[in-house]
Amino acid sequence: MYTWGDDISTWKRPGSYDYGSAKRAYVDPTKPASPRSYSRRVDGPDMGVVDPKKDISSDSKNPVIVGIDCTGSMQEWPAEIFDRLPLFCQTLAKYKPDVEIAFAVIGDANSDEYPLQVAKFGKGTELDTILKSFYPEGGGGGQHFESYELFAHYVQNHVKTPNAVSPFLLVMGDEGFYKQVDPAQARHYMGDNLQGPEDSAGIWKSLTQKYDTYLLHKEYENAALDTEITEQWSGVLGGQKVLRVPSKERAVDVALGLIAKKWGNYSDFTKNMGSRHGSGTVASVLDSIRGVPAPGSSLDSALLGSKSGRDSKRLA
Repeated sequence: MYTWGDDISTWKRPGSYDYGSAKRAYVDPTKPASPRSYSRRVDGPDMGVVDPKKDISSDSKNPVIVGIDCTGSMQEWPAEIFDRLPLFCQTLAKYKPDVEIAFAVIGDANSDEYPLQVAKFGKGTELDTILKSFYPEGGGGGQHFESYELFAHYVQNHVKTPNAVSPFLLVMGDEGFYKQVDPAQARHYMGDNLQGPEDSAGIWKSLTQKYDTYLLHKEYENAALDTEITEQWSGVLGGQKVLRVPSKERAVDVALGLIAKKWGNYSDFTKNMGSRHGSGTVASVLDSIRGVPAPGSSLDSALLGSKSGRDSKRLA
């Protein structure tokens, strides 16, 4: 169990990694530490906190948006992910003290009562309160699609990050997205009046121009469908942005590792991992992010050049 506040005794095996510096970047000394662990709501979400009809914004240069599929096919993965988010938030705050993080829970609008829950950007221990407002419904429609496209539509139309320099958009899930945004669903859940269905692939491709966007993929139980799902995501994000996660316990490590690598903190991240896990576990995470380019690499330069060219054409 990873904890919030100043108690980090459960984070590590015996070793020399300095978790205290992560804590110092994260904890506001003027505020008391909040409860030590995450507990999920069982009676529905706190819609005053996670209502998708509200816009959210961040003035940070380093905003991070994380959408987590909490349907039944994800099994115990959401619980494991939420329990490890203190480590994720506090370590990112060590790397970029101005980082602000927005979390979302994704379900299926064709079957679930709360298929999209989105909270405001936050930092420090306020994220503890925010995360406790979510309701992982555990539903889903029994097919290999969930309403990731509603989440994409929300990010495109209701999220503002005007000062972003190194923004990330991460999706943790196992299934594909519906091909179109349903106008009735957009109106019901977000209050948006669309003229007609919107192409989901086009929205995802548009988001990649603004955010460094990744799917952290839990393998689907049906191998043939898993191939179909990853091909759909690769078609909109690029194959190098679809990262296979080796286990539910490693999902947050993969997310942390890819951001650390892109921010130039890869060495620190590997020390972090080594202080918590054995070499086999560390190797499995590093294998998942091996295709993520480090700053200054030829692949990273090519991707940045391609994005810059597209931005120039868009502004022309």
